[in-house]
Amino acid sequence: MLLSGPTLVGRYTFVKLQPWAKSRGCVADEVLLQLPSFKKRRMQALSLKTTPSRKGVTQAVLEFASGPVSEESEPREEDKNSPAVSVIIPVYNEIAAIGTLVEKVGDVMQKRGGPYEVVCVDDGSTDGTARILKQMAAEREDMRVVIFRRNFGQTAAMAAGFDFAAGDVFVTMDGDLQNDAEDIPKLVDQLVYGNQGGHPVNTGVVREDGGYDLVCGWRRKRKDNAFTRNFPSWVANMLIGALTGVRLHDYGCSLKAYRAPLLSTLLLYGEMHRFIPTLAAMEGAAISELEVRHHPRTLGKSKYGLGRIFRVLMDLTTVYFLQRFRQKPMHFIGFLGGVCMLGSIVAAASTSRSLVKTAHVWGYSMAISSASPGFVLSLQLLIMGLQLVCLGLVAEVCVRIYYESQSQPVYRVREVATSTTR
Repeated sequence: MLLSGPTLVGRYTFVKLQPWAKSRGCVADEVLLQLPSFKKRRMQALSLKTTPSRKGVTQAVLEFASGPVSEESEPREEDKNSPAVSVIIPVYNEIAAIGTLVEKVGDVMQKRGGPYEVVCVDDGSTDGTARILKQMAAEREDMRVVIFRRNFGQTAAMAAGFDFAAGDVFVTMDGDLQNDAEDIPKLVDQLVYGNQGGHPVNTGVVREDGGYDLVCGWRRKRKDNAFTRNFPSWVANMLIGALTGVRLHDYGCSLKAYRAPLLSTLLLYGEMHRFIPTLAAMEGAAISELEVRHHPRTLGKSKYGLGRIFRVLMDLTTVYFLQRFRQKPMHFIGFLGGVCMLGSIVAAASTSRSLVKTAHVWGYSMAISSASPGFVLSLQLLIMGLQLVCLGLVAEVCVRIYYESQSQPVYRVREVATSTTR
């Protein structure tokens, strides 16, 4: 539920209804509809109450509620157009920190103004975090909680948050209080207006309105262990930037702001959440980077260590392949097949030359015996090359089937402009 402020209730008796003799439509005494209005930044509620009389005539009363931005002044024009923001927080065993974090996020968003919601995704916590989240969701109207059956990982938790969020802008952050909730308004303003002085990322895409599709946080003064966290992260950022061409200072920062339409085109799985900027660039997103604050962890225990390096390298290999050869896998697999067949030719030529020289000295029987391994290697490389070419053809067919069966276009449209009279 997206909220924007307190409610005022009014009542208006507008019509009298004659109930149907055999209808169940008048059985309920009250019908309540809650309608979020993003454009006006208000929450509206309609309550239809019926009062039957002796003459069989039912009086209907409409009660309505709306939330003004301020009781003292009219909302500013920029606030009227403020997008609805969904703050998404993946959580795993953060019972000590999650309550304080949600309170801070709520205070910041109330101060900022505009409709918002807090979506917490519990990734199979075992320390009672889910119980705390459910209690908070029952007390707060600005909060939604998604609870997994077991631990599926941070990527799955983020994907669930994107699926269940209802805003125009999504903001993700960690649940350990290391990200600062005060940075959320800056990220949103940089995303929508591009007015916070962030650093544009060279993806070859620029929005005409001056905003961005994705704004990534940069923990310039990171408060983590230098050996186990900061140094491996620095190496990973350099490596990912060099291979993908999307150069960021901090791929691992969870504090990011996204436009909702962008995420509708991204499919997250495995450990791909850290590569969202690269995946977004593949979809034609305008990306910016903005410095954010970072605090040392004082509650709970870190879930990451040096063991994630291997997983990051394997995921990077997958992302690199998807970025370069997603639509044309034959260009990569066929290239490997060509290299193998070329090696087969070279091995056969070299072995044949050696065969002739050896035959002049030791005779053909000895020459053939010594040349056999070279010819076997040549034959193996030839077979391997043919197999890779056939595999590339199969991959091309799979790509074609995917795009045709899923009705997936090979392009991405930001918007369509046309005459208003058409």
